Amino acid sequence: MTLPVIIKADGTREIFDPARLVRSLERSGAGEHTAERIARAITSTVKPGASSKEIYTRAFSLLRKEARPVAARYALRRALLELGPTGHPFEDFISHLFRKEGWEVETRKIIQGKCVPHEVDFYASHPGQNTFLAAELKYHNDPGYKTDLKVALYVKSRFDDIFSCDPTVRACPLDRGLLVTNTKFTSEAIVYAECSGVELLGWGYPLNNTLFMRMRSAGVYPITTLTTLSHAEKNLLIEHQVIAVDEVMRDRRLLDVLHLSAERVGELLAEADGLLTP
Repeated sequence: MTLPVIIKADGTREIFDPARLVRSLERSGAGEHTAERIARAITSTVKPGASSKEIYTRAFSLLRKEARPVAARYALRRALLELGPTGHPFEDFISHLFRKEGWEVETRKIIQGKCVPHEVDFYASHPGQNTFLAAELKYHNDPGYKTDLKVALYVKSRFDDIFSCDPTVRACPLDRGLLVTNTKFTSEAIVYAECSGVELLGWGYPLNNTLFMRMRSAGVYPITTLTTLSHAEKNLLIEHQVIAVDEVMRDRRLLDVLHLSAERVGELLAEADGLLTP
């Protein structure tokens, strides 16, 4: 069987790989038989020139009929894209993730460098590790957009100015610099960052500790992951600074702004519970 060539989100072309789809479904929590059945159904209908978005949408629809929490995990990358259009909800979400990992976090903090002051999106300290970290966050609502070399160079120059602070004049509480994105990095940005010492965190990087892996490990998912919420309801929660699913499970009164029926609240909490269950 000749497999069709499909178009990825960044415009590149590749041969459709059913095995890759199966792995993606299984990572989301789908059982082996379910993942293979969905992959077979999609493979039989994929046409040359189909977009990866079309394939994702079909897989999500089929998976949602099987189990909403599994479908929600499968849609996690898309859920991050729904946190926009500004980057502030993403900043708040990453802060929430780091707090769950044991960090003390401040957002949008001014730090004086050697030459000029810098507003960093994210500043965190870890009491157990005596480590201080600053991060520049780059949010994109286009799944095909990649954070590139120019951004890595810009971030490195800012961190260098902070690192060069004269400790005899003022405290320089910074040990690590991090560049975070909800999408991917270009290969040039990765090569430069690895050479220059800028740490990266993105959807698929670093390979052994990606943003996706850390979200799964910490049990932290954006509120936009929940399939039982409409787009308008997700936006309303974000406007009221409800960013993550576990916040709702901890205090269901956060849902009051939506004026949902008891039945819908029950459905939403059931999905949330299934999503957060390892």
